[in-house]
Amino acid sequence: MIQADPSPLLARGPRTVRRATVDGLAWAGSLLLAAWVRYDFALSGAQIRAVLVATVVAVVVHNGLGHPLFLYRGRYAFGAFEEVRTVSSAAALTTAALFVGNLVPASRPLPASVPLTGGVLALVGMLAVRYLRRLYLERTMRPSPSATVPVLVFGAGGGATALLRAMLLDPRGKYLPVGLLDDDPAKQHLRVNGVPVLGGRSELRELIERTAAAVVIFAIPTAPPALVREIRQVVESTGSAFKVLPSMIKMLDRPVAVSDIRDVSILDLLGRGQVQTDLDAIAGYLTGKRVLVTGAGGSIGSELCRQLHRLRPAELIMLDRDESALHAAQLSIFGRALLDDPGVVLADLRDEPRLRQIFADRRPQVVFHAAALKHQPLLEQYPAEAVKTNVWGTATVLEASAATGVEVLVNISTDKAADPCSVLGYSKRAAERLTAHAAHRVPGRYLSVRFGNVLGSRGSVLTAFTAQLAAGGPLTVTDPRITRYFMTVEEAVQLVIQAGAVGGPGEALVLDMGDPVPIADLARQMASLSSEPVDIVYTGLRPGEKLHERLFGTDERDERPWHPLISHVVVPELDPALARTVDPRAGYDVVVHQLISLCAAARPATPVCGEAQPPGPVDTRFPRSVARTYRPGPAVSAANERVTP
Repeated sequence: MIQADPSPLLARGPRTVRRATVDGLAWAGSLLLAAWVRYDFALSGAQIRAVLVATVVAVVVHNGLGHPLFLYRGRYAFGAFEEVRTVSSAAALTTAALFVGNLVPASRPLPASVPLTGGVLALVGMLAVRYLRRLYLERTMRPSPSATVPVLVFGAGGGATALLRAMLLDPRGKYLPVGLLDDDPAKQHLRVNGVPVLGGRSELRELIERTAAAVVIFAIPTAPPALVREIRQVVESTGSAFKVLPSMIKMLDRPVAVSDIRDVSILDLLGRGQVQTDLDAIAGYLTGKRVLVTGAGGSIGSELCRQLHRLRPAELIMLDRDESALHAAQLSIFGRALLDDPGVVLADLRDEPRLRQIFADRRPQVVFHAAALKHQPLLEQYPAEAVKTNVWGTATVLEASAATGVEVLVNISTDKAADPCSVLGYSKRAAERLTAHAAHRVPGRYLSVRFGNVLGSRGSVLTAFTAQLAAGGPLTVTDPRITRYFMTVEEAVQLVIQAGAVGGPGEALVLDMGDPVPIADLARQMASLSSEPVDIVYTGLRPGEKLHERLFGTDERDERPWHPLISHVVVPELDPALARTVDPRAGYDVVVHQLISLCAAARPATPVCGEAQPPGPVDTRFPRSVARTYRPGPAVSAANERVTP
């Protein structure tokens, strides 16, 4: 079957004239052949004249139809499916016109079979010429074997098919595919763009040796990380290089290109299998609306702005207090960052009058509240800052939204808000409760979205490990047993947008994070990517740090009424007037005690933080005992490791 054509094969100008000439000759030869066979290979002068008249009519009609169908006006790529369909339509209509026209005279100029047979032969001839020309062009564009390295492609799906075409139509490319591998039995012996499927993963080592493949490209963008790790281990044990394609989420707006082939990253080895979300299907509450994003310069906020921009809001308002982060966000979205656009707003959540004025002037209809202080060790030292930004700042955003009639507000929370035992967790839990309070007093939908660590976000463990590797190590892990939930920033933001469409007022929507990842395994995988041996040092749990995060509090139920990856939990309310009573100027223990009090619910049990906290009620009478309760105990001893790549 002739396949869709890339831009190098687009036909313009004189080439379209040649196409019309080829089609005219196909009609002439086909009608003559049909008549010659019909008359037993002996044509009289009258019969030849009748064939010539039919040929002229066919050429005129076919070209007349081809013009409004853009067949000869450069619309279709050469040999593309669209051109095949258009040529077939024009040929069928022309054949019908010839057949009907031949029946009009009392004495038919030609037998009825001649127009029908001639039409079929003409279509075959037109498509055959296109196919042969297309085949020739593709052969000439194929990279030279002497200037390329042989590669095997693991996967024979859509990503691999697009990648093969990109490699085979790049005459200056450095990769030449020699085979495909796929575990699907239905694809065995299949040929994709002339490249055969040679076997499955069990034959990978043998096929690398047989084909002398210097590179294996993993081309299943939605594959689980375990499969990536397995194939990588086999490939690298043979001495061949291992490359991957990025996820389809990263290629939403463009086709696959050879330049997308890259080295494996830790995101590929430990990330989750990508969740494909149909954003267009749920974009109704965003398209044509004024959308404001707080914390727009952060990892979540900037990706949120990039994905929201694709959904065509009437206005995208990016608010942040970090001017450099705003510059980077605008540059990533629009390709330029003059910072003179009214969509870029420099402001601080702590400046209540300024924030209220921004909402009053810009009148956003949808708000994504992503601004927060998130570095747990710092907030353990300075809990008052968590109060000012995460608690009071959220209260100000909620009050300004309610005053200006915001229709949908999504407060971005964290898994540390489930059974919190740290300053960060308590402050974000208070923000969830403030959102629930506002949700039941406004006509719009105000809700929270809770998820865990985001792979590659600024300040995450992944960026810390990357910096430590660049410095030659060691990689520092608090405890050999510690685990965390991870998801990629693209997936997290897609599910945040989806949650904004299905969440009920006051709910906290919990995104399915898959299985928790041992941080020690993450460190080992990172170390394995280094060319030199790397030490892993265990330092002990830090204040407020849990061994294992939880996505749900002890008193919360996992219910998923709308989306299989989004749970809905009920959040108790918190009066903002009570939140304003926290005194950030008080001593450390007093501020911590007041934060804990804001999060108190019907359940009296205290969450376990690290392994030092015994179960039992929180003693709220003495701030010092509170602080002592939620701080972890001594570091867990563990033997340090060395990973040799």
